[in-house]
Amino acid sequence: MVIPTYNEAGNIERMLQKIFSLNLPKLEVLIVDDNSPDGTAELVTLRSKYDPRVHLIRRPGKLGLGTAYVAGFQYALQNGYDLVLEMDADFSHNPEDLPRLINGINSFDLVIGSRYLTGVNVINWPLSRLLLSVFASWYTRKITRMPIRDCTSGFKCFHRRVLEAIDLHHIVSNGYAFQIELHYKAWRKGLRICEIPIVFTERLTGRSKMSRQIQYEAALMVWKLKLRDLFGKLD
Repeated sequence: MVIPTYNEAGNIERMLQKIFSLNLPKLEVLIVDDNSPDGTAELVTLRSKYDPRVHLIRRPGKLGLGTAYVAGFQYALQNGYDLVLEMDADFSHNPEDLPRLINGINSFDLVIGSRYLTGVNVINWPLSRLLLSVFASWYTRKITRMPIRDCTSGFKCFHRRVLEAIDLHHIVSNGYAFQIELHYKAWRKGLRICEIPIVFTERLTGRSKMSRQIQYEAALMVWKLKLRDLFGKLD
């Protein structure tokens, strides 16, 4: 499990406790922390001293979501993990859904936890944020023709062959566009993708990392991917 963090001291200990309370004896967690000033990395370091299932990559600054996941995926591949998961640290993704994601890999290469597979399953988002997210997935599908309902989902499970098929060194996006880029490249590689319905709940503590820059990057990434694909330059 790869969890990127920035100022998640109010969530990370409870999240680790919840994950390890599930019946997933082989699951280990890698926290990729962007030098959080609130002490997130220090809490993870303390836990890792007595719990070998917890690992930490501490980066020198706020380098972004995409590069955090790439660092985590590279760590997983280098250390021989067969399944790699990703999720947020703030309980917007329900850890109890993890067994369903993992079980789906028996038949698929990539299993995505989808907020929009069976309607709109989002709790406590303001209407403006909800409309933005729904529009982003619709916009992405219309331009790319990618058959994924939740194109920006950050809750999923990969078989390692997905990450081996995608050249992680050529991932160019760094915000939520990262999820779109990853999904699109996996789809164009012909990998088997499945969505399962989840309920997404707005974070209870801390602040959202969403910004206009992240929104602009995602809007432009869709066109970049489509054009590179059309001209045979999709890595």
